[in-house]
Amino acid sequence: MQVRPRGDELPPALYFVRHGETDWNAVARLQGQRDIPLNARGRNQAAEAGRKLLALVPDAGSLDYLASPLSRTRETMEHLRGAMDLPPDEYRTDNRLVELTFGSWEGLTWREVRGRAAALATAREKDKWNFVPPGGESYAMLLERVRPAVHEILRPTVLVSHGGVARALLVELCGMSEREATRADIWQGRILVFEGGTPRWV
Repeated sequence: MQVRPRGDELPPALYFVRHGETDWNAVARLQGQRDIPLNARGRNQAAEAGRKLLALVPDAGSLDYLASPLSRTRETMEHLRGAMDLPPDEYRTDNRLVELTFGSWEGLTWREVRGRAAALATAREKDKWNFVPPGGESYAMLLERVRPAVHEILRPTVLVSHGGVARALLVELCGMSEREATRADIWQGRILVFEGGTPRWV
C-alpha cells in the first residue's frame, strides 16, 4: 500500500468504523443512501468494534464521536458506545458523511446491474472513481462533499460512516491513488485508523 502524508492538512487521529452488516450487504445489494437497518451480525460487529476501540484507546470517553445520519451508522455508533459503557446517544451526526448515492441502481445487486445496464457497468469498471451512476454520484463527487467535514475535525474522533466515505478518506488523508482506493477492502467490525498519513487496520 503506497501512501504519502499530507503534512499540515492532516486532521487529528481518526478512528474510522464502517457500519455493521445489513441484510442488503449480505446479498451484495446496493444501498447507497437507502436507510437500511443493521441485522444481528451487524449489531455484533458494531459491539466488537467498540471493544477493539476501548483496547486501542482506554480513555475512549475523551474522544469526539461523529456519524453519518443514516440508521445503520447511528445503530453502529450506539452499539459501539454501549460496548464501551458510554451513553449510546452522545454523539454528533453530519449529513455530509452519508454514503454516495447509486441513483437508480440502489436496491439492485451488481449482477442485476450488469444484466440491465451492461455497457454502463463496463464503463464503471474502467474508471470507478469518476463514474456517475444514473441519477447518482461518483467517488470524486463524494470526496468534494466529505472533504470540508473532515477538515473541520479538531480533536481525535471516532467516525462511523460508509465504505465510500472510507475510500474518499484514503485518497484525501493518505494520498492513496484513486484506483487503489476504489479497490481497497473496507471491513465491517474493524477500525481503520487514519493518523500521520498512513492508514492501518485494527
